[in-house]
Amino acid sequence: MLPHPVGQVRSLARLAPAMVLAALVCACSSGPAPTTFDLSAPTSRIGGTSGVQVLVAEPAALQTLSTQQILVKDASGTVSFLGGGQWSDNLPRLIQTRLINTFENASQLRGVSRPSSGAVGDVQLVSELRSFEIATPSNEAVVEISVKIVNDTNGRIVSGRIFKARTPAATVDAPNAARALDEALSVAMLDIVRWVSRSPLPRRDEPGATASTAPGQEERRDTAGTPPA
Repeated sequence: MLPHPVGQVRSLARLAPAMVLAALVCACSSGPAPTTFDLSAPTSRIGGTSGVQVLVAEPAALQTLSTQQILVKDASGTVSFLGGGQWSDNLPRLIQTRLINTFENASQLRGVSRPSSGAVGDVQLVSELRSFEIATPSNEAVVEISVKIVNDTNGRIVSGRIFKARTPAATVDAPNAARALDEALSVAMLDIVRWVSRSPLPRRDEPGATASTAPGQEERRDTAGTPPA
């Protein structure tokens, strides 16, 4: 039998660890892919302000919420990710899209778009996603979003509210968690659209026009239509 050249033996020795690592990665990733869930946009019609252009910014969120994972939070505040399912996009970006869709479906506004669209807005909605998880042991979907209406001409806050919604989850698994969170978000988004549509909003074609906000009203908790925590 012919001896192996020394260089070839050394090359194989260097490749061996990489081949083993690749095999391990393939073995670990061979499990079933998680089911992907989307969020819906309600279609109920809401009367109110018309002729106003609204820009909807992507909600700010902590790192645990800036993900595609479905979150579960227990009574101690410990957060974990629910296996077997994920959202169809990064959660804040997905909620931004569905909120824009809800405005388009439900409101009489002149137009709604992202700030990055290049559209000139009268006001901008600046928000923070505070909660979007399944709470245990109560097994409820909890959604909490803080929203401010900002005059897009001068950057002043016109008004602000915190919107909360809770919906029971049949069981704590990916399909039921996604369904409950989708229902809770729909309640919150319709409340946001209703609030914006019925608020006095400044317009760029009315120089110096501002919407008055009573002291202490810049940020208050909205509990309409949602059971107490």
